[in-house]
Amino acid sequence: MLNKMKMACFFFVALLCFLTPIHQAEPNSATISDLSFKNMDFAMNLYRKISSYHDKNIFFSPLSISTSFAALLMASDGVTHKEILKVLNLEALERADQPDLIPKLFQLLHENVTQNGSLKFDHSMALFIQPQFIIEREFETKINKFFNADIKTVDFADTTESIRVINEYIRDKTEGKITEMISALDEQTKLLLMNAIFFQGAWKIPFNSNFTRNAPFYIDNYNIVQVPMMFKEDKYYTAEDVSLRAKVLKLPYQEGVSMLILLPNPDMDYTMVDDEITAERFQSWIAKLRKMKVEVKMPKFNMEQSYSLHNLLPHMGMTSVFSNLSNLTKLSEDKGLKLSEVLHKAMIDVDETGTTAAAATTIGIIPYSLPRTFTINRPFFFFIYHENTNCLLFMGRVIDPTNK
Repeated sequence: MLNKMKMACFFFVALLCFLTPIHQAEPNSATISDLSFKNMDFAMNLYRKISSYHDKNIFFSPLSISTSFAALLMASDGVTHKEILKVLNLEALERADQPDLIPKLFQLLHENVTQNGSLKFDHSMALFIQPQFIIEREFETKINKFFNADIKTVDFADTTESIRVINEYIRDKTEGKITEMISALDEQTKLLLMNAIFFQGAWKIPFNSNFTRNAPFYIDNYNIVQVPMMFKEDKYYTAEDVSLRAKVLKLPYQEGVSMLILLPNPDMDYTMVDDEITAERFQSWIAKLRKMKVEVKMPKFNMEQSYSLHNLLPHMGMTSVFSNLSNLTKLSEDKGLKLSEVLHKAMIDVDETGTTAAAATTIGIIPYSLPRTFTINRPFFFFIYHENTNCLLFMGRVIDPTNK
């Protein structure tokens, strides 16, 4: 079935909090558009941190990560609270007289993204706790109210059974696409916060699989791989960023979500683009898109990426929550709570039918004109976003589409 939804994106964040003594190991109002803008810049900052470690494929869900830490934000105080705010780029949205504003904005954003019910987009959160662990009633009320979190009791001392229960939860929330989120678990774990996002969308303009042919993809000047290249000629929204020497193409899904492709010109090294991608620039691309007939050639690809964010976030300024200086006293009266591990896992599958799974500036954005072909045969960036809010759901970089 040509319109069968086959493209799926899956994103997961696991926050493992060990409850052991620490000495042992403003505008008047803020909107969901403001939150989306801030979250996008956080996404770009995290992308740059990941890309500084390697030149391989990248794929993650900034919304999944920021939502998890927004929940943790309600549990934090003092310097820990300030650091989480700063790294998430949410300082400007903090209101002393509205302590629930940020979680409320996340709640409204989720409602806006899923409001028509036709988009296959499930965003779930669960709190797994030890039977003896008592969390603050206010935190329990808020995480349920704003994030609709499931609160489940597990015996972490029985690591085998705990791993089975947690993986079963993720398997259920992703319709069996992710079967193993975690493979090991410390028996001292007292609390685990799990966030899962499942997205499945069909292209508004599907590619015809009969036209898919093997074609070269130029990883760099010395490495070429053969990939199944999809083809479609139709009217698409495109633009060109002259100063960045890159082209932009919007590939819409059927229900208010689109993939935006950023393709550097052949003479432009993709690494030179990294520092130039910002929320403001992203919105300028969207604002300048113009519809025209285009021949699109795009590789099929699928990949799965895992990140140990506890090794990345401290280098972005979020340090105390992982240390003896952690302040998570709004989560529990136990002052010995700190965050030990943050895991993020993401998977995407793009084929002919779909994906399972702003203000103008002076940077020279113009409608993309001749030649009216868009051949994605070299490293590119992609962003999956909700059009009404410009909320960035997922983002990635494809260096080698044959590398899973």
